[in-house]
Amino acid sequence: MVSAVSGACENAGEPVVAPVPGADPLGDPFLRTRFALPARPPTFLRRQRLTHHLDRALRTPLTLVNGPAGAGKTLLAADWAATAPPPVAWLTVEAGDSRPGVFWAYVLQALRACGAPVSDTVRAPAEAAATDRGMPAALAAELSERDRPVVLVLDEYDRVTAPVVAEQLGFVLGHAGHGLRLVLVTRTEPLLPLHRYRAAGELTEIRAAELAFTPEEAAALLELHGLALPLHAARALVDRTRGWAAGLRLSALAARESADPDLYLKEFEAGRSTVADFLLAEVLNARPATTQDLLLRVSVLERFCPGLADALTGRTDAGAVLAGLHRDNAFIVHLGHSWYQLHPLFGEILRAHLRERLPGLEPELHRRAARWLRRSGSLPEALAHGAAAGDWDLTTGALVADLAIGQLLTGLHADELTRLFSSMEGDGSPATDLVRAARDLSGPDPGRGLPHLRRAGRRLAGDVPGTAAARLSCALLETLAARLTGCPRQAETAAGTADRLCRDVPAQLLDKHPEIRALLLTHLGSARLWAGRFEDARAVLTAVADLCDGSATVLPRLESMGHLALIDYLNGWPGRAERKALAAVSEAERAGLPQPSGCAVARLVLAAVAVERDELDRAQALLDAVPPHGTPDPVPAAGRALVTARLLLARGRARAAVRAADPDVRTAVASPWATSREALVRSAAHLAEGRPEEATAALRRVSAEQPACAVEAAAIQLAAGRDGAALDLLDGVHPHPRGGTGPAVSVRAALVRAGSAAGAGDAATARRLVAQALLDARRERLRRPFLDAGAWLRPLLATAPARELAAGWLTPGAPGRPGSRSGPEPPPPALAAVELSGRERDVLERLARMMSAEEIAADLYVSVNTVKTHLKSVYRKLAVNRRGDAVRRARDLRLL
Repeated sequence: MVSAVSGACENAGEPVVAPVPGADPLGDPFLRTRFALPARPPTFLRRQRLTHHLDRALRTPLTLVNGPAGAGKTLLAADWAATAPPPVAWLTVEAGDSRPGVFWAYVLQALRACGAPVSDTVRAPAEAAATDRGMPAALAAELSERDRPVVLVLDEYDRVTAPVVAEQLGFVLGHAGHGLRLVLVTRTEPLLPLHRYRAAGELTEIRAAELAFTPEEAAALLELHGLALPLHAARALVDRTRGWAAGLRLSALAARESADPDLYLKEFEAGRSTVADFLLAEVLNARPATTQDLLLRVSVLERFCPGLADALTGRTDAGAVLAGLHRDNAFIVHLGHSWYQLHPLFGEILRAHLRERLPGLEPELHRRAARWLRRSGSLPEALAHGAAAGDWDLTTGALVADLAIGQLLTGLHADELTRLFSSMEGDGSPATDLVRAARDLSGPDPGRGLPHLRRAGRRLAGDVPGTAAARLSCALLETLAARLTGCPRQAETAAGTADRLCRDVPAQLLDKHPEIRALLLTHLGSARLWAGRFEDARAVLTAVADLCDGSATVLPRLESMGHLALIDYLNGWPGRAERKALAAVSEAERAGLPQPSGCAVARLVLAAVAVERDELDRAQALLDAVPPHGTPDPVPAAGRALVTARLLLARGRARAAVRAADPDVRTAVASPWATSREALVRSAAHLAEGRPEEATAALRRVSAEQPACAVEAAAIQLAAGRDGAALDLLDGVHPHPRGGTGPAVSVRAALVRAGSAAGAGDAATARRLVAQALLDARRERLRRPFLDAGAWLRPLLATAPARELAAGWLTPGAPGRPGSRSGPEPPPPALAAVELSGRERDVLERLARMMSAEEIAADLYVSVNTVKTHLKSVYRKLAVNRRGDAVRRARDLRLL
């Protein structure tokens, strides 16, 4: 190593001139300011976390403080050096120090200035371009004999570009042992074997990420400048500047001159500020013209790689240029895999400078980026740049050709895509018509999308080569349009067309977009549900609910689960409906989706079930969680109207219920279940206000094909005194073939027959039917049928067998409780909260923490059998059968 160094230390043939005392090899006097610690301004903020980190420099041979211009490196090192144990030598490096003689002359003078002079055996360089043959070895040997190490801080070390200087410095550091601690403050990577020092644990590093200010530090810095900024505002400023020290300080200085400092810090124009002046001078203007041109052009990109940068510049040198900029800490962040990103504030400034230096070029740059990104398969970024260029044919063509039209309607980025195309106007290609149709159909006024959809259909008619994806997209949108306008037959036709077109689209493209099939089936299932074809709807909706394709199909899945829950509710199975609805809501919460995010129908079903159980406050809370004005889909619109109406009826507000029952949607085909239930609300309202004739007349619109509606109509007929009509309705009920009708239907049917028997004087039959109804209702906790039945039911509930069956869920008291009152007890007007014992709550809380029965037993110091007994009791009280359902139900009731 000595020979390698000495070979580069001497210029053969040149006379050796004795150094002049107090002067460098050029004969110029040493500049004392280069040995002085830079002064810290009054607004300097000492950051203890960085100072403590720098303390490690006393324990490792090499310390590197590496960051971009203005990162606060020098002030940090100077503040630390001022309090570090002496001796500490400071040298601010200048460009001329790349000459070995000048560099080492200043290093030796820095050692003298700090009180650690070297002996005469270390000869000062006599030539600017060379050093004496043995000087590095002599210096290393003398330093190695020191009892206390000397700390040498080389600030602005990036100005040293000569490999020979780095080689000599590495030699001295390697042989000085414990006598030297070298601290390099630099913008670039030094030409030293850092990997060796790092592997040996002999390197202390502070880099740009650690130098960045935290929001708390930024707020403290601004306070030193006389600016009080809330932490949330400081956090926003740090996000914009990435915690860049100079950016924060320059912004603070400029803000102090502003009439409204807070507003300035929030909205300052990066392109016209002292920050811009700093970055343009320190980073941009110091680069070659070709590098400046590259930086200006890539400023329109969120991220870029060499190939993309070359597409914007028309050159082929981006790879080397970007790598060099990153090495130089020129506000270029390496994202990995050859991708880079500009510091956000630098990007803002460059874009402003681009518009001034190259006006009118920005749209073309976006267009080039869109084409390159589309070819590379980066569709979202291609769409963003195509939209920024205002090239809607390019942008919509990319979206439709990729079969990504469904992403406007579903997925986690649907809102972003909708906003992207919100400003699209004017005529264009069929793809443009399709995107406009998708945008409007997914908005609050789907009617606006129909003309665009019809036009696209006409322009895509026929088997034109290369249009399979566009024609499939058109069929998907036609299925959606039929669903939204209440046209089940058109939905079937469009879905059939889409199914045939799927055979013309490349299989890999369909596999890439599982949301296409999920959306088709969801739209078809919803249209069938609207038509009252519950089992046909269940078949296609179940296929969607069983999909496991991740985020691409999560929203169609949730929507289908909600619709399946609604089918169960309409068929009279509130427990099943609640479990499906809770599963949808829980899945949405686990996925972190914003509410309601496809769960509107599920929450409406939960509200409807709560009304059936007379949990009116809970029903209202669930209704309030669903935005009143969403996409005008007839199914959730009708569901919301009817749940609201039934809740108002339960609260005794008949006229308000009638007004709320109208879903205010215009559809081509009326829904039998929606029409029937609206008629039931009107009929019940008439009856509540003492108009039995009007009540029975309103029942003419109730479909006999809907068992749940038919039995409710029978109950109204019975209350209106028309026992025969009530029984005729019950006799005409035909249960659905799959699983029949649920307990909500059978309970009401039993109560109607019981009421008819009681009116006819057949008390035994009436008691038997009431007992049957209580048994069927107890598991589901169905209270509403009993509350709506009328006064004839109270004497029957007062009998001992009925009290036993009703106690604890329908009437106060516990089943079989000794000494319970024998008189009639009317049903409570509202649900009492589910009551769990203290031990049951303990078990439930641990159940929510995913503990097994054995773990719960050990934690509570009880037997496993005792835990299982408590679990059975919890399941019974919450009306569930599984632990997951118990936890969800308990959270819904705020028991956890």
